[in-house]
Amino acid sequence: MSETRRTFIKKTLALAACSSAWVFSLWLPKAALAAWREEHFAETSLKNTLQRLYGDHKITDSKKISIKIPRIAEDGAVVPFTVKSSLANVENIRVFVANNPVPLVASVNLMPKAMAYFSARLKMAETSDVIAIVKTADGYFRARKKVKVTLGGCGG
Repeated sequence: MSETRRTFIKKTLALAACSSAWVFSLWLPKAALAAWREEHFAETSLKNTLQRLYGDHKITDSKKISIKIPRIAEDGAVVPFTVKSSLANVENIRVFVANNPVPLVASVNLMPKAMAYFSARLKMAETSDVIAIVKTADGYFRARKKVKVTLGGCGG
């Protein structure tokens, strides 16, 4: 089958683009990729998870952390939430669901002077407390909210 010059050029450019993308992916710095810490997301109790992550550090309740989450979740598989803090120098925000088999549901490291705001969706196995722990230069602070998970949204 005869090939025109135009098709030959299109195929050559497509091959060059794919090859370039592959070569540049090899040079991608590993620091830019998120680290997966298997031990943080292992099936265990909330108490064991907090002990492993924070040891004997004191975690203080704070009104400067707000968790925006529905009081009643109609579907525990997809529960939207937002964590916001007015504390200074926030370094890390972690979110836990107390009664989940894997309590740690999110961990976010923040750059210096970044706004302490994080929003996502989490999965809840059953009615439970949602706990946000914020690490600052001054220590660890916590806020919690109770979320009721219902079947079919009946509220019962």
